[in-house]
Amino acid sequence: MMTFDTIIRGALVLDGTGADAFPADVALIGGRIAAVGALGDARADTVVDAAGRYLSPGFIDVHRHADAAALEPGFGEAELAQGLTTVVNGNCGLSLAPVFGAYADESALYLSPIVGDLPPALRFETLGAYLDAAERAAPRLNHGMLIGMGTLRTCVTGFENGDLDGGALRELHRLLERALADGALGVSLGLGYAPECFYSAEGLVRALEPLRGGDIPVAVHMRQEGEGVVDALREMLSVARTLRIPLEISHLKAIGKKQWRRSVPEMLRLIDEARGDGMDVTCDAHIYTAGSTQLIHVLPPEYQRGGLTALTAALHDAAVRRAMRERMETGADFENITHLVGFENVRVTSLRQPEDQPFERLTLTEIAARQGKDVYDALFDLLAAEHCTPAMIDSISDEADIEDILRAPYATVISDGTYPAAGLPHPRVYGTYARLLERFVRERGVLTLPEAVHRVTLHAAERFGLKNKGRVAVGADADLCLFDLGRVHEPGTFAEPRQLAQGMDMVWVNGALAFADGAATGAAAGKTLRGGR
Repeated sequence: MMTFDTIIRGALVLDGTGADAFPADVALIGGRIAAVGALGDARADTVVDAAGRYLSPGFIDVHRHADAAALEPGFGEAELAQGLTTVVNGNCGLSLAPVFGAYADESALYLSPIVGDLPPALRFETLGAYLDAAERAAPRLNHGMLIGMGTLRTCVTGFENGDLDGGALRELHRLLERALADGALGVSLGLGYAPECFYSAEGLVRALEPLRGGDIPVAVHMRQEGEGVVDALREMLSVARTLRIPLEISHLKAIGKKQWRRSVPEMLRLIDEARGDGMDVTCDAHIYTAGSTQLIHVLPPEYQRGGLTALTAALHDAAVRRAMRERMETGADFENITHLVGFENVRVTSLRQPEDQPFERLTLTEIAARQGKDVYDALFDLLAAEHCTPAMIDSISDEADIEDILRAPYATVISDGTYPAAGLPHPRVYGTYARLLERFVRERGVLTLPEAVHRVTLHAAERFGLKNKGRVAVGADADLCLFDLGRVHEPGTFAEPRQLAQGMDMVWVNGALAFADGAATGAAAGKTLRGGR
């Protein structure tokens, strides 16, 4: 009679395929699932009574920004508490690696509101060096990376305007090929951010040329998510069709009330149409009506030429400020967030200067009132004083739109969790997957439990080539969650986000018990996941 490492007895198994739960015992040995079924008198070193609870594959977040956080000792408890066993970082074109060369300092400063501070020890010249460091960090959960095309372009030309050609384009392609050979799971774009916002559609095709006709997924933060979001989707569908590449639309949404209940249905129609034509296109969504990114993205993108140092200097120039204000008051050719949602819906976080920290968590409207300033002057002064590094939480989306996206069978759920160098994170860092189960499954019934589990397990794993992940099946990696749906709860709020999700009784990573009794066990069984070309 075989003796297993662990037997989980009497669970209601959700196998990740979207099929209904079924009762079974699940046995683990050597980090893999060894048996699923009625195991009778089989023996194990550890036996878990799972009667009345669900056992699912570990959840997979394919869009996170924990690039630097993943290297820190003890990283992972907030993730494990909500059932995450695998995260994919390097999204929105903003991967931590590679960062080197003449523009390294400027690039590190630009990335810090998203991935955290990048001291010299965290500036890796290749993605392979970063992944090696991630392995040495003894991770508690599995970790993979996309290669950010924005980071690559910054290494080549900094924050200069226009398309790349000649030697610059060849160097970009060389760096891209190196990152893919080093183990990137895919490629990410941040067309709403500098420097990628400076590409034309034709220039973007040339930049992505090494991917033509291949199977490497490209995840894109589109050029606009407000008034121009539908056209931005059309642009990316055209690029993907030209290059014949798999396309993932990152955090699909429509910013601003004028777009709510209009743009998302049209975009879902366009995606359905493209899929019907044989295109490999999918999408994902974060499930909060508020987002989070760098505060500089309320400004017109052309002012980011030259990087944050140049922008900080420009904010001290009265003529530039007047021109910037005029653009923000009327402009519709960029993602004009304050025009779309109002200054009262942009909350500032991650302030570093002691004199500014009393304004943390306040909206731009509230900060202006406290200072007795015009709201544009308050914004420009704050950015200049903070060297353009603050982050923001902005109320932008409609929950009915979110529900429509969740119902699309090709959509997955992401956190888009960012790890700013200072201040408060968005609660989605701690609560996204508890929120999915609590709000959108148990309370609102937008998805059934098998549907929701499928979207964040097997569907996510297959999209980014995560072999042996996302399934409860013999031979699969033993990444598992044991939970009672009725007890899953997201306690975090925007005011107090750092609260662990509740309801995950046990979480295993590669067969090791990583979370139990409301806390991480300290097991460091996570692996660095590498793709292959």
